[in-house]
Amino acid sequence: MSLTQSLLITLLLIALNAFFSAAEIALAASRRVRLRQLASAGDRRADAVAQVQALPGDYFTVVQIAQNAISILGGIVGEGAFSPHLTAWLSGFLEPVWASRLAFVLSFALVTSLFLVLADLMPRRAGMAEPEQVAMRVVGPMVLLTKLLRPVVWCYAALTNGLLALARVPSARDDSITSDDILALTEAGTQAGVLDLPEQRVIENLFELDTRWVSSAMTPRDRIAWFSQNEPEETLKARIAAEPFSTYPVCDETIDRVLGYVDAKELFQRVLTRQPISLKDPSLLHKALVVPDRLSLAEVLTQFRQAQEDFAIIVNEYSLVVGVITLNDVMSTVMGELVTSDDEELIVRRDETSWLIDGTTPITDVARAIGVHTWPHEDEYETLAGFLMTMLRRVPKRTDVVRWSGFSFEVLDVDNFRIDQVMVSRDPDA
Repeated sequence: MSLTQSLLITLLLIALNAFFSAAEIALAASRRVRLRQLASAGDRRADAVAQVQALPGDYFTVVQIAQNAISILGGIVGEGAFSPHLTAWLSGFLEPVWASRLAFVLSFALVTSLFLVLADLMPRRAGMAEPEQVAMRVVGPMVLLTKLLRPVVWCYAALTNGLLALARVPSARDDSITSDDILALTEAGTQAGVLDLPEQRVIENLFELDTRWVSSAMTPRDRIAWFSQNEPEETLKARIAAEPFSTYPVCDETIDRVLGYVDAKELFQRVLTRQPISLKDPSLLHKALVVPDRLSLAEVLTQFRQAQEDFAIIVNEYSLVVGVITLNDVMSTVMGELVTSDDEELIVRRDETSWLIDGTTPITDVARAIGVHTWPHEDEYETLAGFLMTMLRRVPKRTDVVRWSGFSFEVLDVDNFRIDQVMVSRDPDA
């Protein structure tokens, strides 16, 4: 066989090996979601790739058979093509025995390098760059080869499946998508500039609705604006002007005896039409939705949908009112900084090493802001104030300081046992 013939055969084998290398990596790297989109757009090849990807055993068996056979044949042809010519050239400088040995080493290195670069690295990188497109181009020939080599493939597949079963390794890929997968994709999208950081936060907040308690978004008991049923009209108007809200609970002398709620819009309509306002009027008083304080925000949304309400009273296990929550409160938790104005922010960053944080801020938001994700006794509290109480084992006072994970938490303001503001700063020695 002449040198030209050997080179042509070697290049042909390299091309075949490159095809199988690209086919292997493209199928493995193809995203099922992207394939579904392409299939929905009418590309039948995408559907074929998805079907092969669901059961890829025969496909990869054909790839491995072909690659191993081509590599062995390439080594034989390549060594036979280059060794004699290299031996003849080296004989002018070395003894024949050493010239033959060195020619063999150089021939082996040359053929291996050609196959490594042209038949392995380049096609694999190309397949990784656009896996779905490459997979759709090669799926037709690969399916045909799988059918032609069915007896051989069956033998190898049966042997492989048997060994996998003995090792208790699953033979099919689990393509189920978890919330962690989606969050990882959104983070990658933010880093790539496809998503803005606030948009990424919205998606993260959506997945946190199942783990956030209702108390993290409610208006606490001491901030509830409520009416007593027997209050005169002038008092009601003055309270509405002083504390403007969309909804007001109506109670029987005490907040723990809730009779219902009134809508501020209906009260305004009465004022504009000069009608009397009486909280004993059944047309004004609506039945309140009451929910326990151990529900998650996702469960509260379900309660709102089932009751067709957007306002709820929150009670604890002793039937005492601990807060109120609206649909807007839940959605504000989801939307985060997209809808929160500067004067409503619970976390204000002062500089690179310190934050001013409201005591009612959920500990998950604090963790995200300062970058600390491991907290002591995490199941015992939900807010920054709860963390401080747990660490101090008492109601915090002004100037109290708690240190944890390289940060100091200093209480700046306490109002009637309620922690208003906390200065969080990174310890310089941490």
